[in-house]
Amino acid sequence: MEDIYQSRLLIVDDEPELRKMLKDILQKDGFLRIFSAATCQQARQVFNQEHPDAIILDVILPDGDGFSLFREFRSVSPIPVLFLSARDEDEDRLLGLGLGADDYITKPFLPRELMLRLKTILNRVYFPFVPKQEVKPVFQLGDTVIDLNKGTVTRGDNSTTLTAKEFALLEKLYENHGRIVTGDSLCRAAWGDNLYSYENTLMVHIRRLREKIEFNPSQPRYLLTIRGLGYKLVSGEDI
Repeated sequence: MEDIYQSRLLIVDDEPELRKMLKDILQKDGFLRIFSAATCQQARQVFNQEHPDAIILDVILPDGDGFSLFREFRSVSPIPVLFLSARDEDEDRLLGLGLGADDYITKPFLPRELMLRLKTILNRVYFPFVPKQEVKPVFQLGDTVIDLNKGTVTRGDNSTTLTAKEFALLEKLYENHGRIVTGDSLCRAAWGDNLYSYENTLMVHIRRLREKIEFNPSQPRYLLTIRGLGYKLVSGEDI
């Protein structure tokens, strides 16, 4: 389905007025594929024939109880279920949620609250939020290609991998390419602390980084030391 409004919804409740009210509310909000059942037997038939995407399920039914029916459905499908109950008892609520129900709401209820809870369930199950993976830069220093997505430095057929600290330093330098980055800023990026007690360690990591990105680490062209200030990443085109 492309969105939650294409969901097939099954309402299971023995009160005709409530079934009609729920159907009207759902249709008014944009849901069009709605089925209903008044008993466990009818619910089983609809479940097997229509394969709903979610169920609004009453706890007390004429030929059984919603908890047992829920167990049946969940034994063959991970279908999300929102329980309805006229009994506002903690034990029932805990039982329903403990069985794995997605939500539990007591009668009488606010139609808008039920809609919000149902939409939350549908979005969580069928359209979960997936953070977009950040695409990091790939850039070139002379004949060396640095891929910050893979954490690799490639020159010709040779490829090396950056260490975690080298990666943090190079990423910080690239974010400020062409500008001076102080030692404090680099230490915070790599160690979460200021330069104090890390100065020698920073110098070691800068030297190792140069060995990977420079053709001649002793005479760097790209990762420059700015005496008394910090470091600067440049290229022939100033990146």
